[in-house]
Amino acid sequence: MTDQIRRFSRAVKAMIAEAWARRRYQAAFINKLNEALGEATETQSWLDDAFDCKYISEQQHREFDAAWQSVGAMLNKMIDRADDFCRSAS
Repeated sequence: MTDQIRRFSRAVKAMIAEAWARRRYQAAFINKLNEALGEATETQSWLDDAFDCKYISEQQHREFDAAWQSVGAMLNKMIDRADDFCRSAS
């Protein structure tokens, strides 16, 4: 389970980097950010499992979940404002 959480959380960072590299094409930029959002959601799902199995405390789960909610919110804002990011790539 730890390996899955690490893998998905690292994938988020890598997909954001790939989105940035592809920002010349808005559709590709948004696609990669959507994939990153999916990976972030999967990370949260694994954290739920870790809590359910009592591998992490309720306090840890709340903190980690809040952090991933914040990541998701930032990704959504980037998607909503893709024009701003993609314009600077031209």
